[in-house]
Amino acid sequence: MAAPRNVTATRDEEKGEDDDSPSAKKPKSEKFPLNSWEFFAAVTVFFVFSTGLFCIYLTMPPAAYTNLKLPRTLSDLRLLKEHLSTYAKKHPAQFILGYCSTYIFMQTFMIPGTIFMSLLAGALFGVVRGIMLVVFNATAGASSCFFLSKLIGRPLVSWLWPEKLRFFQAEIAKRRDKLLNYMLFLRITPTLPNLFINLASPIVDVPFHIFFFATLIGLIPASYITVRGEMKKNRGTKGLLK
Repeated sequence: MAAPRNVTATRDEEKGEDDDSPSAKKPKSEKFPLNSWEFFAAVTVFFVFSTGLFCIYLTMPPAAYTNLKLPRTLSDLRLLKEHLSTYAKKHPAQFILGYCSTYIFMQTFMIPGTIFMSLLAGALFGVVRGIMLVVFNATAGASSCFFLSKLIGRPLVSWLWPEKLRFFQAEIAKRRDKLLNYMLFLRITPTLPNLFINLASPIVDVPFHIFFFATLIGLIPASYITVRGEMKKNRGTKGLLK
């Protein structure tokens, strides 16, 4: 009678080992990381932003927003510039409000295409105003993404970039005394993607004021290169047309 009990115990132990094995834990790690409350919060924030953006677009005349298309290529950007240049001159306040809202919305929810929005600013507003507009929107969008990640970002970032998050956390811990300098370094260099920095900073306890000033100052060089580059392309095109 003892043998069957030993066999049962052995099977139980093997089952326990199987439950603790990496293959047994893998399905758990592959689950969507947000719980019901976090997912509801994300959808609610997205809905609020989308509703505000839609209301702003409704204030535009039909002739202006019927040609709206998020640029994905340089040819799309040139067409969009042609469609919006007249509207931007006649209704500068409405246009800037719509432009800023779109840029911040894209930056907050990590929607690709902000590089073309930066190029559009240079094409429509020139170097100085274009840089000011891009830096303002990029900083505001990054700050909005920071607070959204503070609300629901920890499980998502831990799920998507676990190793990168551990690296970033260790580097932040080593540089607490000169954290602003390090964050400026990250913004100016391609050491870590800006998207990851926006999402991971609140998780590794980077103070918002340091995050804000590092973003505001650190994005100026890249914004200048982007806006200035578009201005040179426009001048070259005008020269060929003449």
